Amino acid sequence: MTTRIRRLSPLAALAASALVLAGCAADAPADDAASGYVTEGKLTIATGEPAYYPYVIDDDPTTGEGFEAAIAYAVAEELGFAPEDVVWVRTSFESAIQPGPKTFDFNLQQYTITEERRQNVDFSTPYYATPQAVITVESSPAAGATSLADLEGFLIGAATGTTSFTAIEQQIAPTAGAQAFNTNDDAVLALQNGTVDAIVVDLPTAFFLSAVVLDGGVLLGQLPPDAGISDEWGLVLAKDSPLTDAVSAAVDRLRDSGRLAEIADEWLGADAGAPILQ
Repeated sequence: MTTRIRRLSPLAALAASALVLAGCAADAPADDAASGYVTEGKLTIATGEPAYYPYVIDDDPTTGEGFEAAIAYAVAEELGFAPEDVVWVRTSFESAIQPGPKTFDFNLQQYTITEERRQNVDFSTPYYATPQAVITVESSPAAGATSLADLEGFLIGAATGTTSFTAIEQQIAPTAGAQAFNTNDDAVLALQNGTVDAIVVDLPTAFFLSAVVLDGGVLLGQLPPDAGISDEWGLVLAKDSPLTDAVSAAVDRLRDSGRLAEIADEWLGADAGAPILQ
């Protein structure tokens, strides 16, 4: 029996080719914009420039050493990314929470979740909650303070736009007001040269600054947790990012499994040593 080969007309051939191409397009992976990732197949994570101990050890997040570096890789694993598929970029603290496109999929620099910031960016569910703490140096007149009332007469500073600055205004309410600085580094320098009597930072940073950075550093204590000032830290994403739900779900799984607590215990285990200032 002879099989007759039926030849397609040029118009029919063109139509068939179009169908094949359409099928290939449907099977192709989504492009970067559609997937939500900055780079397809990679997870781009941002941290500060520089990034500080104990959040990133030796300013090198690629090692996974340090509280936030370890958190980043744990989230990456939950999202299905191998360590070699994680790309790190750097941003300033303030620029990352301004409106507009982002160079990262998520950013972690101890960002406190606030409604004001939510106007510009998305947050994941919290990966850590920390109190604020007051530190000074032995030569400061504030070195003997043991209560909030003892601090009211001193000049106290913090980085502007932070929960630490809000805590000074609302919890300590010093008579001279809160002294604003651009960064924690500027606040530390002012404390060292006597421009301010004390500064407020989050508790893990307080342990590090008072024990390692400051000459004669003194950790006066942590501020009360019941003053209505939330300091829950979240991963920052672009506003309305298609990744927000997936990243939040990853954080939630890490919390439920106990992994977040394990990472905090490993890198921030000194939290128990600071008295509460009443």
